[in-house]
Amino acid sequence: MTTRPTRRDFLTAVSALPLAALATPARAQPGSRAQAMPSRPFVGSERLPVIGLGSSKVVEEIATHGEDPVRQVLRTLVAQGGRVVDTWPRNPANDQRFGQVINEPELRDRLFVTGKIDRMGKDAGIAQFREVQRSYGRKTIDLMQIFSLTDVDTHWPSLRAWKEAGEARYIGVTVSELRLHDALERFFTREKPDVVQMNYSITERQVENRLLPRAADRGLPVIINRPFMNGAYFRRLETTPLPPWTAEFDCHTWSQFSLKYILANPAVTCVLTETTSPAHMEENARAAFGAVPDAAARQRMRQLIDAMA
Repeated sequence: MTTRPTRRDFLTAVSALPLAALATPARAQPGSRAQAMPSRPFVGSERLPVIGLGSSKVVEEIATHGEDPVRQVLRTLVAQGGRVVDTWPRNPANDQRFGQVINEPELRDRLFVTGKIDRMGKDAGIAQFREVQRSYGRKTIDLMQIFSLTDVDTHWPSLRAWKEAGEARYIGVTVSELRLHDALERFFTREKPDVVQMNYSITERQVENRLLPRAADRGLPVIINRPFMNGAYFRRLETTPLPPWTAEFDCHTWSQFSLKYILANPAVTCVLTETTSPAHMEENARAAFGAVPDAAARQRMRQLIDAMA
């Protein structure tokens, strides 16, 4: 009797392959000059470029710095072949100005835009979704998520209804705290979200041995947040030179060090990087290109980081 291989079996088999074998180029928009950032399977036949933008910080700063910083960061993301913009509605005024930017002609049809629900109660969740639609100027949101499993049993039927009505293309949940890992696993064991989002980095590896393999077993795409631990990663390394051996896998900065480590895990679909700097956005996006560390190099990377604890 033969058994059908699972998604996890497949990912294990390809885990030692170079990035070029793990991901295929994203299709550029007609007439664009976007580079072909590697992409990975998402849902159905859709693929997502492997580096995206977590936009909370740059959107929050619209109030003090205006729209141009977020516009320039998004232009850089698109120029590098990226698409995914993960959002978290917080301030209606900022969100509306952000919505104006993402609907500018050069960006509107080139972004994969997400939203989140983080309020308690069914009516509050519905109201927040309508705010997302209005603020972002989009009847259909590419991905709606329940942030940190907030009132998940109440909101999940609403998300399913929005998907069925065509107001959300995909639906999922996120976690940002270790204490929620058990709850996330229970949720995607009993439900079938299109995607899950979780923290993962070279310095925050708790999902490696359990959640990522379980998500792979369930056939779930995974979006990664906090690759730099909200900046704590850089503060930890600010006086440490990047080892020359990282050039073996086309790594040239500390940001790429963490991103390359994450992307070497084939269970990962897309990594969200958060920055207000176009130069840093380009640096982050370039981690998608070239080689990724093999198993021996990843072990060396872990040893280096752990020695700095």
